[in-house]
Amino acid sequence: MPSTFFGLSIGNSGLYASQAGLNTTAHNIANVETEGFSRQVAKQQAGTALRVHSSYGMVGTGVDIMGVNQIRDEYYDLKYMKNNTMYGAYSTKEYYLTSIENYFNEVKLEGFLTNFDNMYNSLQELSKQPEDLTVRTQVTNMAQSTCDYVNSLSTSLSRLQEECNFEIKNQVERVNSLAQQIAIVTKQINTIEVGGSIANDLRDQRALMVEELSGFATVSVSERIVGDNVGVTSYTVKLDGQTLVDTYQASQLKVVPRDSKVNQLDANGLYDVCWSNGQPVNLNSPTMGGTLKALLQVRDGNNKEGYQGKVTANAGDTTITVTSTNKNNVEDLNIATNGVITVGNREYRYNGFAVTKDEDTGKFIYEFSLDDEVKVDVTEETAYIGEQIEYKGIPHYMAQLNKFARTYAKAFNDVHKSGQDLNGEQGLDFFNGVDVVTGENFIFGNSPTDEGNGYLFTSKTAAYAGDYVDEPNYASYYLLTADAFGVTKAVATDPKKLATASSIENGVANADNIEKLLALKDDVTMFGQGKPAQFIQTLVAEIGIDAKQAGNFAQNQKDILDAVQNQRLSISGVDQEEEAMSLIRYQNAYNLSAKVISVMDQIYDKLINYMGA
Repeated sequence: MPSTFFGLSIGNSGLYASQAGLNTTAHNIANVETEGFSRQVAKQQAGTALRVHSSYGMVGTGVDIMGVNQIRDEYYDLKYMKNNTMYGAYSTKEYYLTSIENYFNEVKLEGFLTNFDNMYNSLQELSKQPEDLTVRTQVTNMAQSTCDYVNSLSTSLSRLQEECNFEIKNQVERVNSLAQQIAIVTKQINTIEVGGSIANDLRDQRALMVEELSGFATVSVSERIVGDNVGVTSYTVKLDGQTLVDTYQASQLKVVPRDSKVNQLDANGLYDVCWSNGQPVNLNSPTMGGTLKALLQVRDGNNKEGYQGKVTANAGDTTITVTSTNKNNVEDLNIATNGVITVGNREYRYNGFAVTKDEDTGKFIYEFSLDDEVKVDVTEETAYIGEQIEYKGIPHYMAQLNKFARTYAKAFNDVHKSGQDLNGEQGLDFFNGVDVVTGENFIFGNSPTDEGNGYLFTSKTAAYAGDYVDEPNYASYYLLTADAFGVTKAVATDPKKLATASSIENGVANADNIEKLLALKDDVTMFGQGKPAQFIQTLVAEIGIDAKQAGNFAQNQKDILDAVQNQRLSISGVDQEEEAMSLIRYQNAYNLSAKVISVMDQIYDKLINYMGA
C-alpha cells in the first residue's frame, strides 16, 4: 500500500522529469549550430505501479527518467560516409584536372597553336629569302618559342605533381591525427559509460571525426559490448580493411620518399604510403576510395601504360633480359634511366639499361643492369616498373608531351640534316634536348650506339653536339624530354647553320629543303591523330573531357551527399521551432507538477494541522 505522502512523491517525480526535459531542450538549443551535434531527448517511462488491496487494483507511482538519448539513424550515417568517400575522390580529381586543363587552355590564344603557326609563317618567309640572316634568326626564335611552350607545360605538370605529393603527406598526417583523437575519445566514452551513463556529446565528436576520415579513404566502423554488459565497448575503425583504430590503440601511417623515379619526368621524392611497421598501404586497391586514392591516381596515373614484360633469369645474375614488353618504340618509352624493377614479387634496383631489336619480330629487347644479384631462378616471370594505374594522371600527360617532342623533333631533324647550311656544311639536328648534368645538346641518329653489342640505344648514351668526330656514337631520342626540348644551341646562335637547301651548289637562294620542312606541318603520317598541331589539339580535348567528367561526377556526388545530409538532419538535426515547442511543453508540465505538489501540500496541511483540532 502506498504511503501517506505518496501523492507528493508522484508530483516530485514529475518535477524532476520536466526539469530533465527542459535541460535537454536547452542543451539542444545551445548546440543548434554545432557541427555534428545530434538532437537529444530525455527518455521518460512511467514508474513501476503498485498493487494495492482495494477495488481499484494498481496505482501509478509517477515518472522515471531512463536517460538522455541521442537521435541518430545508423543507416543514414553509413550512407553518408560511403558517399563522402566518393565525393572526396571526385572533388579532388576535379581540382587537379581543372588545373591541368588551365595549363593547356592557352593552346588557342598565346600557346602552342600561335607559336607553331608563327614558326611556320617565319619558315614561309624564309623560303622567299633564304639567305637573309634576320629572317633566319626569326625562324629559330619562333621555333624556340614553340619549345618554350612545351617546356612550360612540362614544368607546370611537374609542379602540380609536387603539389599533389605534398597533399598526400598532409592528408596522411591528418589521418594519423584523427586516429589518435578517436582512440582518446573512445577511452573517455568508456570511462563515462562504465558507470551507466551515456556519453552522447563525446559519441557525436567521435562520429564527426570518423565522417571526416571517410573523406580521405574507405573506412568501416564496428562497435561491440565487452564483458557482461557493464558499459564498456570495443570500437574498431578499419581503413580499407586494415585496422586503423582498435579501441584505445591507434595505428599510424607514414610517408616514405622514393629515392628513385618511376618515370623520366617524375618529381623528386614522391611519397609511398605505408604503415608504421613498414607494410605498404595499397592506395590503388579496387576497394579503396577517397581523396588519398584520387591523389595517387592524379600523381601516378599512367592510363595502364606502365612498363612491363617477361623475364627469364638465373639466381646470381646481375643482368636481366626483358622481352615481350609493351614498349617497342622510343617515342613511348618514359621509364627512368635508373630505378626499381619488380620481378614477380621481388624488387631489384637497376642502374641502366640497353635496348636491342628482335630481327624477326621487330620488338625491343631490354637488358637491365642490376645493383644486386637475382635472388632466385625465374622463368617467364612478369616484370614491371611502377604500377599499372588505370587513370589519366600527370605521368600520362607528361608522356604525351614527350611523344610529341620526340616524334616531331625526329621528323624535322631528319629533313633538316638532309640539307646544307650557308657554309655548305651538312645540316645539324635542329631540335634537341639538353643533358641536365652537362648542359650540352645531343647528336641524334639511327646508328647503333655500340657496334660490338649491337645495341639500338642505351639509357646512358651521351653523345654531344659539341663532340663531333669522324664516326660519332649517336644519342637516342629517348634522352629528349619535354622539359629540355629546344633548338640546338649551335643553330640558335649561328643562323647560317639553318639548312635551307638540299645543296648550295645550286645557289644560296635555293630553298628546296625549306619546302620539305613546310610540308611537315600538314604531315598526317607522323601522328595517329593527324597533323602535328592536331596531336596537341586532341590532347587538349582529352584533358577537357576528363576534367568535365570529373566535375560532373563531383557535382552529382555533392547533390547526393547533400540529400543524404538533409535526410539525416530531418532525424537528428536540431529544429529551433520544434525545440521552442518542447520548452513550452516541458514548462507546462513543470507548472502542473508544481501545482500537484501545491495541492498535496494543502491536503497534508489539513491532515496534519487541523484533523486533531
